[in-house]
Amino acid sequence: MNSFSTEPAVLVLEDGSRFPGYAYGARGVTLGEVVFATGMTGYQETLTDPSYAGQIVLQTAPHIGNTGMNAEDPESRRIWVAGYVVRDPSRIVSNWRADESLATSLERDGIVGISGIDTRAVTRHIRSAGSLRGGVFSGAAVDLAAEEQLRLVTEAPQMAGQNLSASVSVAAVEVTPATGERLGTLAVLDLGVKQATVDNLAARGFDVHVLPQDTTIDALLALDPVAVFYSNGPGDPAASEAHVELLRAVLAEKLPFFGICFGNQLLGRALGLGTYKLPFGHRGINQPVLDKQTGRVEITAHNHGFAVDAPLDGPFESPQGFGPVEVSHIGLNDNVVEGLRALDIPAFSVQYHPEAAAGPHDANYLFDRFRDMVASNLSKKDSNA
Repeated sequence: MNSFSTEPAVLVLEDGSRFPGYAYGARGVTLGEVVFATGMTGYQETLTDPSYAGQIVLQTAPHIGNTGMNAEDPESRRIWVAGYVVRDPSRIVSNWRADESLATSLERDGIVGISGIDTRAVTRHIRSAGSLRGGVFSGAAVDLAAEEQLRLVTEAPQMAGQNLSASVSVAAVEVTPATGERLGTLAVLDLGVKQATVDNLAARGFDVHVLPQDTTIDALLALDPVAVFYSNGPGDPAASEAHVELLRAVLAEKLPFFGICFGNQLLGRALGLGTYKLPFGHRGINQPVLDKQTGRVEITAHNHGFAVDAPLDGPFESPQGFGPVEVSHIGLNDNVVEGLRALDIPAFSVQYHPEAAAGPHDANYLFDRFRDMVASNLSKKDSNA
């Protein structure tokens, strides 16, 4: 597929804004929440991140596709974005690792995209108006009346209230053996897990059992896990009550727990805290976060549209009776809760991606912190046996 199609396409936002451009990837209609991602690299990891399911992703970096797509870097089994918006698609592929062009990958996976639009203008509009539903129309759909295109957009579901875990989770258990010194079995609830996360956990000595999102507490405990992990994923945490109840059962067993991104929001809700939708979310690989425990500022990779509502200063009691909890990490751009740590039970979480396959790697130490917490818990159990 030629990246420089002259076939017309249009991006339509729910407030009636229209941005004409050119067809890119598959042709047709796609609908979803329009979000912007600020990473200048790592578009393959972004596209294959299941957390982007249901979202039309706009890249703020103007030139996309120059390194093509390869078979080594995908974070999951397919491209998950609902649609793709770029300004200047690369004219050629210029990387020795590339297997095909980005445009070819988008077309094969049926991802409707648009190029040649002013992505800076769309980004500024979303930052002012907040997250908006949108649609990309190309092929025969570009000739639909503007009123009909807008009707389709406004009838699309809002992201708030959506439970998308079943659409991205594995159907059966998948096991990755430990590559480091073995600690034991780790139960990973797949809410949209990325391959880099699995690899990092296996490197810390876990036999990683990736479980379907509808796993029961009995099935989880039958694995005799040394710890439990909740992954990133798409959707509204308020619509995932079954995952929250499962996590409360895990915490009641005092199993060590680590959650990232969606897993952070679900830990918050399991502890009895609320969550809320951010105006336009955090998506990119350049978000500054303060680790309150060390005083260190990390540059981190984010992809979330919801956040936990919790007091930022000092410990507070879990409304669900799990003892004192504290906010462990804070986003320095807007003071959003970026991490939680329980003080009486072995559980913590962060709102960002410590695996960060496209970088940065400032937060990779969190996998070591998790391994150390699990090892300490096992030592205590052995000494009490």
